Amino acid sequence: MKALERFKKHIAQTSDAPIGLEIERAEGPYLYTKDGQRFIDFISGIAVSSLGHRHPKVVAAVKEQVDRHMHVMVYGEFIQKPQLDFAELLTSQLPDTLDQVYLVNSGTEANEGALKLAKKSTGRSKLVAFKNSYHGDTHGSLSVTGRNVYRDPYLPLLPDVHFLTFNALDELDVIDSEIAAVIMEPIQGEGGIVPAEKEWLEAVRERCDETGALLIFDEIQSGFGRTGSLFAFEQYGVIPDIMSLAKAMGGGMPIGAFVASSKIFQAFMYDPPLNHVTTFGGHPVSCAAAYANLKELLDGDYLSNARFIEQRVREVLKGDGIIEVRGKGAMLGLQLETKALTQKVVEDCFDQGILLGWTLHSDTLVRLAPPLIIDHEVLDEVLTSIRETVKKHVAGA
Repeated sequence: MKALERFKKHIAQTSDAPIGLEIERAEGPYLYTKDGQRFIDFISGIAVSSLGHRHPKVVAAVKEQVDRHMHVMVYGEFIQKPQLDFAELLTSQLPDTLDQVYLVNSGTEANEGALKLAKKSTGRSKLVAFKNSYHGDTHGSLSVTGRNVYRDPYLPLLPDVHFLTFNALDELDVIDSEIAAVIMEPIQGEGGIVPAEKEWLEAVRERCDETGALLIFDEIQSGFGRTGSLFAFEQYGVIPDIMSLAKAMGGGMPIGAFVASSKIFQAFMYDPPLNHVTTFGGHPVSCAAAYANLKELLDGDYLSNARFIEQRVREVLKGDGIIEVRGKGAMLGLQLETKALTQKVVEDCFDQGILLGWTLHSDTLVRLAPPLIIDHEVLDEVLTSIRETVKKHVAGA
């Protein structure tokens, strides 16, 4: 039986048309298939492999930790050096009010924990989220995801979630003294790569301060250098009360976290103790990878490279068929004129060995999230190919 047939038979499917590439190995910005094809991964495993695939320092850290120990105890009971080293390095890069880290396995689990923490620490139950947002597919995260197409099959979800319009100043009065938390992405990812407006984000922060609601930033996709700063909130000068992280955090290993103040985290210690636990959260191998990944991000020139990527994308991707480029750093969306054009461009680029992606929200938006290690010459080759591919299909329409 061929691998694709086995894949479809034994691996639970999430669509009726999976990409189906059989990956043999991956390195840097490249994916290599079993049949000898090479693809440039221009979406970084959906914003995961920001330092490319199998970065040598991450691989070395994983191998070194495996030789020491793997899982030894559920989260929070034993002192484990990889957890401690990573949390210490991470919080050293954050404001004083984000001084403790709760380590989990994924982005949706990070958001689940963030929501529980907000409700427990405030004693409130109501939540505010935003239309077209995406926070994950588990029940709590889905409850604050602002697209009915994903929510409706699983109703009822959490009650008392109020959805506002992203970047709308006139709706913020909904945030009142009964709201436990406001959860948002500083840059909506699946919602179409839509950055928050600075004035609006400042107003949200002010409204939360007035009412005692906690502000949660979901930086799962925008974090760890993708937008040209370590975290997107730094570009706005607005500090959240809780921040959720994952994706690029582990350099390709599965890991997530939510970060808050030690004062807020006290809610998890009492009434009752151990009221939020995870078996594999903070897995030592993933934490070793996360430490090596973050250390390399801080030591290298990757943040400026993210800004350079944005500059080159905006310079090159112009012309007929292209409406706009939006986003920050290497978290960008290319808006094309029609669904048909977008499909043709993505499929044609795939045939050329360039892996692009659509967002879940828009069928005319191409996701551009190259690894921050991409060589400038390779970057220009890919961008030129995308531009010429758009031009070809516009001319042939």
